[in-house]
Amino acid sequence: MLSSTFLRRAAAPVVRTGRSSFATGPASGGSISDDLLSKLGSLSTQALVDGLWVMGWPPSQIDGARPLHPSHRCAGRAVTLNFVPARPDIAADKPPGPESPEYEAFERCGPNDVLVMSSVGPWESVGGDIKFLRLRQLKIGGLVTDGSVRDTDEIINYGFPCFSYSTTARQGPAAMQPWECNGVISVSGVTVRPGDAIVGDQDGVVVVPARVAESVYNIAHGREVIEGIVKEELIKNPGPPGRFYPFMSGKIKVDSPLGKLLATRGITPENSNQFEGSADW
Repeated sequence: MLSSTFLRRAAAPVVRTGRSSFATGPASGGSISDDLLSKLGSLSTQALVDGLWVMGWPPSQIDGARPLHPSHRCAGRAVTLNFVPARPDIAADKPPGPESPEYEAFERCGPNDVLVMSSVGPWESVGGDIKFLRLRQLKIGGLVTDGSVRDTDEIINYGFPCFSYSTTARQGPAAMQPWECNGVISVSGVTVRPGDAIVGDQDGVVVVPARVAESVYNIAHGREVIEGIVKEELIKNPGPPGRFYPFMSGKIKVDSPLGKLLATRGITPENSNQFEGSADW
């Protein structure tokens, strides 16, 4: 039989002192150099998605963000802003005026940054003309949201790349309030951490986690080189693409038609990570 002393000790509440910093974890997942950011921006979003997929990472394309203008393309480090549904106490507690989280986020942005705004709904407005004038002044690298934007013509005239779900005439404050700058956010179900690489083109927007950005670039760049060789070969010798394509990075066999074609261009397992047994991720 258990002693009464043991029972009293077992029933005693656990007293916690202080708060573990690991309870929330760090917001940023790493840093990306200007050189690597430029190299990521030189690739297509398709190649970057493929690189992350090969590595086994979750979906990385923000499906709810489309370019506001056909010329829009961006590559920058994420500065994040999270909106929450409107509630009277939220509106009362949010820092007012220039201290608002959205303006804090704005001031963190520059030419190599992309402001990523998590909306509470696709048709809710994250901002428009007067607010985004400041982003133009800061020469921001881009704006991405799964919500909508207002004053479309003015935003296009501002010249910075903008990717949104759509456009709207609605006002945002009635539906949501900006609540946190540079935290971890979810945009169309895709996680974005401050400092992640955000790359956008006509096919959409991709989030490249900072921690694996170098590996993603190496895989994606290797794929684009090979796809260029395959296309060149098919133009020269027309026929079904199936002889060479599609292919899996890290799985190309040396004695396959694609492997033999690449050998004629000097691409082998000794200098490429795209072959079976040469994957370095």
